[in-house]
Amino acid sequence: MTSLPRDPGPVKLGLVIDLDICVGCHACAVNCKEWNTSGHSAPLTDSDPYGADPSGVWFNRIHTFEVVSDEGDSRTVHFPKSCLHCEDAPCVTVCPTGASYKRAEDGIVLVNADACIGCKLCSWACPYGAREYDADAGVMKKCTLCVDKIYNENLDPRSRAPACVSTCPAGARHFGDLGDPQSEVSLLVAARGGYELMPEQGCKPVNRYLPPRPKQSAAQETGAALEPVAPAAEPAGMLARWVDRVLSR
Repeated sequence: MTSLPRDPGPVKLGLVIDLDICVGCHACAVNCKEWNTSGHSAPLTDSDPYGADPSGVWFNRIHTFEVVSDEGDSRTVHFPKSCLHCEDAPCVTVCPTGASYKRAEDGIVLVNADACIGCKLCSWACPYGAREYDADAGVMKKCTLCVDKIYNENLDPRSRAPACVSTCPAGARHFGDLGDPQSEVSLLVAARGGYELMPEQGCKPVNRYLPPRPKQSAAQETGAALEPVAPAAEPAGMLARWVDRVLSR
């Protein structure tokens, strides 16, 4: 079986996803597919994409839920999910060939397709369902955090972010070093009460989710709770109202 890094570095690259403003547009999933179908784990194959039973390899999938509060209020929550690059990644330790591994320098979990035998043990071990089996190639694939993009020195530094982050029209996705408590993403998580997914599994995922903010009440949304402004009592105000009534006939 494969071992996790004995001396992992302090850097933990990952994503922070804001569930409050994600609109479920799937732009992140589409741009992820576009970039990675010619990237590190290319190609991302599709089977019968326009037929009755389409399937294929997608590193990022968006799930949509209708959430009902104890008070009966409901809201739609769009939940993007990809590999969470866990610190204690069971997909790595269960791999019999060493194809699935975690990098010590930045914490990214990757798959060496040349060593993968397609046994699917990693997909069974992952509690998040983040692994994607490529039936055409006979190997497992997964989110790479666009490792070939974030370190590409030919790109402008502002463009060295995962494709899903670069393309999000709502600004709901953030990328950075979650091992640095003073990084922008770490401060954002602290300010918004960000959380890890399914902590009871003990995988210590690096990615974090920002919870939806509480819904506003009807009074807050409509302004019904505001006190009406008293009408002006001066003659000019009375004359203006009289003229308005006459012209409105």
